Amino acid sequence: MFKHLLLLLMPLIAVSCNMSADKNAPKQPNLVVIMTDDMGYADVGFNGCKDIPTPNIDQIADQGVRFTQGYVTFPVCGPSRAGFLTGRYQDRFGFTTNPSIDPNNPISGLPVEEETMAQVLRKAGYKNAIVGKWHMGTHPNFHPLERGFDYFYGFLSGGHNYYHDELYLNDLSEVTKMWEWYRTKIIENRDKVETNDYLTDELSDAAVNFIKEKASNDEHFMLYLAYNAPHTPLQATEKYLSRFPDIKDKKRRTYAAMVSAVDDGVGRVLNTLRENGINDNTIVVFLSDNGGAHNNASDNGPLRGLKGDLFEGGIRVPFAMRWPAVIPAGQTYNKAISSMDIMATIVAQNGIEISAERPLDGVDLVPYLTGESKEEPHDYLFWRKWEQNAMAIRHGMNKLVANNNQNSSPSELYNIENEINEQTNIKAENEELSNHLLQEWEKWNAQLKDRVFPTLGGDEWWID
Repeated sequence: MFKHLLLLLMPLIAVSCNMSADKNAPKQPNLVVIMTDDMGYADVGFNGCKDIPTPNIDQIADQGVRFTQGYVTFPVCGPSRAGFLTGRYQDRFGFTTNPSIDPNNPISGLPVEEETMAQVLRKAGYKNAIVGKWHMGTHPNFHPLERGFDYFYGFLSGGHNYYHDELYLNDLSEVTKMWEWYRTKIIENRDKVETNDYLTDELSDAAVNFIKEKASNDEHFMLYLAYNAPHTPLQATEKYLSRFPDIKDKKRRTYAAMVSAVDDGVGRVLNTLRENGINDNTIVVFLSDNGGAHNNASDNGPLRGLKGDLFEGGIRVPFAMRWPAVIPAGQTYNKAISSMDIMATIVAQNGIEISAERPLDGVDLVPYLTGESKEEPHDYLFWRKWEQNAMAIRHGMNKLVANNNQNSSPSELYNIENEINEQTNIKAENEELSNHLLQEWEKWNAQLKDRVFPTLGGDEWWID
């Protein structure tokens, strides 16, 4: 009788076990990408910064992995962000320069044919938000809500003032001269809003509120928190300036205060994840959109060059990632990775099929960070500055770079492992390798588009 009853109950037991297994299985991870603007490689604690404490940003590296060779796809804001948002080299679709700040220009922005990370994640049921800087075009067809995002709080242009009392223009239609777009009111979705706080804090508030809302509804989400700090103008409140009485250089002190405000915001984001029980299954990535600039007192440490350069200082950025449920903590990863890998990683975790017409250039980083793969994530990494006819290619520890026009400034070869500061050109004694790298770059370059949106009508002041 007991055996007979057990046979009858076995299907129910199996169903119950399967339900329990499904409940405990890792769910689709949330994704939070925190991107700063024009931040120096050496301006975070996990890269050795001494004068600006960044304990909250450092948590991301401590609880996951610090990338010593994390790259972006371009040394200037707009194209770099286009590469990150699509997981593809932006030159594949002709995004070779910063887009104009002209809401009447329907081509100056991220082409509508390209799928953003948000559009792709919608296929897996994600709710998506961008908080902060957009810089992917200001025409209505480029608006974040048209590109897969469900929530937008920030500004459409490439830079902004930080003090709320300086935001007196209703929108871009009221801009009449260069840089006035920095004074437009903040946008929530499609409506302007009145703000009363320091902009970095406003952005942190919006990010925290979005996370709380999605957590309370048990929705998986992607949050792109795109701080404009520490991009100029150098503006900080006394709350943050007072933390750095020992920094005598006024610009560096203000820069430090701006970074400290970001660090506070990062801490609030991480605390919100913990308080809402979603910390373990949320991927958090921190990086800058390019290297430190010449005008904001940033520090690229040992790296040669600045924002705008294809030397390491322009394209190698502070970069860290954590996913407590999957990625072992406390790692330092020394192989070259790219901002494009963020898209490929979240796509892989969801098994989303990508169009064969527009394949990703990034790779899923998880196998490399869990020890499953010991290979190089990228055989080659490429860069191109179309307007300047400049180039760079990275293969192993070798890098061929022509930071200016290749026709007038011949390329140089550096071994990054031996000299991170790119001082000794070893091209003359490595002619075969140099030729090979140039041929690989030219094969890649042949797949790319020329500039799609030149500056139109001579209105150069619209370029940010």
